[in-house]
Amino acid sequence: MKSILVTIALGASLMVSAQQKTPAYLDVTKPIEERVENALSLMTTEEKVALCHAQSKFSSKGVPRLGIPEVWTDDGPHGIREEVFWDEWDGAHWTNDSCTAFPALTCLAATFNPHLSLLYGKSIGEEARYRNKTVLLGPGVNIYRTPLNGRNFEYMGEDPYLSSRMVVPYIQGVQSIGVAACVKHFALNNQEEWRGHINVNVSDRALYEIYLPAFKAAVQEGKAWSIMGSYNQFRGEHCCHNDLLLNKILKQDWKFDGVVISDWGGTHNTDQAVKNDLDIEMGTYTNGLTTQGKFSYSSYYLADSFLKGIKDGKYDMALLNDKARRILRLVFRTTMSENRPFGRFVSPEHSEAGRKIAEEGIVLLKNDKQFFPLTGKYNKIAIIGENATRSLVIGGGSSSLKVSYEVSPLAGLTAAYGKDHVVYSMGYASGPSMYGREMKSKLNADSLVAAAVEVAKNADVVLFIGGLNKNHFQDCEGGDRKSLDLPFGQDKLIDALVKANKNTAVVLLSGNAVAMPWVDKVPAIMQGWYLGSEAGNALANVISGKVNPSGKLPFSFPKKLEDNAAHSFGKLSYPGDSINELYKEDILVGYRWFDTKNIASLFPFGYGLSYTSFAYSKPTADKAEVTQDGTIKVSFTLTNNGKVDGAETAQLYVSKPKSTVTRASKELKAFQKVFLKAGESQTVTMEVLVSSFAFYDEAQHGWNVEKGAYQLLVGCSSRDIKGKIDVKVQ
Repeated sequence: MKSILVTIALGASLMVSAQQKTPAYLDVTKPIEERVENALSLMTTEEKVALCHAQSKFSSKGVPRLGIPEVWTDDGPHGIREEVFWDEWDGAHWTNDSCTAFPALTCLAATFNPHLSLLYGKSIGEEARYRNKTVLLGPGVNIYRTPLNGRNFEYMGEDPYLSSRMVVPYIQGVQSIGVAACVKHFALNNQEEWRGHINVNVSDRALYEIYLPAFKAAVQEGKAWSIMGSYNQFRGEHCCHNDLLLNKILKQDWKFDGVVISDWGGTHNTDQAVKNDLDIEMGTYTNGLTTQGKFSYSSYYLADSFLKGIKDGKYDMALLNDKARRILRLVFRTTMSENRPFGRFVSPEHSEAGRKIAEEGIVLLKNDKQFFPLTGKYNKIAIIGENATRSLVIGGGSSSLKVSYEVSPLAGLTAAYGKDHVVYSMGYASGPSMYGREMKSKLNADSLVAAAVEVAKNADVVLFIGGLNKNHFQDCEGGDRKSLDLPFGQDKLIDALVKANKNTAVVLLSGNAVAMPWVDKVPAIMQGWYLGSEAGNALANVISGKVNPSGKLPFSFPKKLEDNAAHSFGKLSYPGDSINELYKEDILVGYRWFDTKNIASLFPFGYGLSYTSFAYSKPTADKAEVTQDGTIKVSFTLTNNGKVDGAETAQLYVSKPKSTVTRASKELKAFQKVFLKAGESQTVTMEVLVSSFAFYDEAQHGWNVEKGAYQLLVGCSSRDIKGKIDVKVQ
């Protein structure tokens, strides 16, 4: 018995001894900063440098000697990319990496619903966590400046306030699962043409008022743990190692304590990468995405040349320690966090989340004589268009997904109306999706049109389902669109269908605005975006009336390309002269341009119809005069005076009729999505900080709230104002 007691005592002593020797960085009860400093003190210079550059296509090194894991990143913002080979872009052919495709972020923005943004973030965060990812490469918040930008579908529209309100809960949702959001692309990456080198020149006002607010909100409110630099240059320096953007604005002014990750192939210079606050270098020598080859990761700018510079005294050790400290902080927040939840993958809950987001993001643009919803009994519904059956999760560059399932619009509508009542004809054809090049379809275009017209003639109603896809020169990374027009002969096809059957409606699936020469010829138009795995079910629910559409446009649709601000000043404004580009429209982006210049858009920002109707009472404010540091509460009654339940997004804009500087005629400062049953009324109150009235004063290098008279405008779009309130700022 005594021997047993001695053994137990000895074991306990050894356990205490082991506990006493546990380094602080492994003690999850200690504060993260203490763990970071302890780990840093135990690392060699070589180990610190190794943290700062890739070791494979999507990972960077940890510290194996200390048990600190690697950092694994993964595309993308609307689905978790398939596994690829260690040093190749090709899929690794795993059998368990088929994800849920969520709607692209233009759709999320169109919901105008921050609660759904939180749901989105949690859902995609769970999928990333299940796949053991450290960093999710998204969301994207670059501003919609031109409808030709190939990556607009990945972003949240043209308005900095809308993007700011939607990005914060997305980040919070992702990071609540123990996965770092990586907000991209910082900054001014508003086109794909010449993206790797084009030098963007823009005023400080436009920079701070239009292009930075969503990033600032992501950092200061969303507490993002990482940010991705962009490919382009800004004022002569590449954005992945740009002194003004990274040193001064991001890390000094905004107090960002996370990690700056380069876009793949976005690093070009060791000195700038070291001194201008790039933390992890990814994708160098891959030219971003496409170049194949076997290159030594030790040849990266933040690898051997960085290490040599440290040892030779060229670079201060403090620069290396700051980078390593940030990377360690990221690891302790994610992989080495005690409270990191488990994930789940392709779950029913994720499908439901994706469908709900898709349903709330679909925008009804036109609905003459209540064409939608299709609730009557139809003997024959003709579905025409390649997008009714084409996979829209494949292609697009880094947004391309390998999905567990995808319900096509044709499948969803067939399930809703019955296979005996639905007939399909392709109508037009695009080629296969290829990154970096365009491939034409081998099908005969005239034959496809003729077959579709015959089907349309014999139908009670026709639904044309077209738009763009993720081919090169469409909605795709690496190349901008060539025109505002619908591709693949769709405009001519729509004209032919309307002549064959006047009951022809258009359903567009795209991430960009398109020209609509047929807008007055069709009774109804629906904007459907890229809706993910549940696309067909979501569309069928809205078209059939099971769900009342409530989406609002997150960007303006111009009547013609020249009406867009970026295109109204000539090529130097877009796409540039191949070297430099000047944003001549300055702060007047999107509806700010259309409304200030009194140019009629095809469909304005914030616009979207419903199957019911809403009435706004005269708005009132809680005060007529307010100080510069005060707040104003605007209230009004919103009534659903139709016969079906629905949701309306009320929008509050601010206008300064007389100003010392050029200002937009109005700017969005608040919005609220309100769900009302048929006949129900609700008092809506929106609170606005007077500080948000400020413009960026270039003379003072800071924000300036002008005193004087302002107008608060309540409306259901930027062009449909229901009431005005005059207020005075003292």
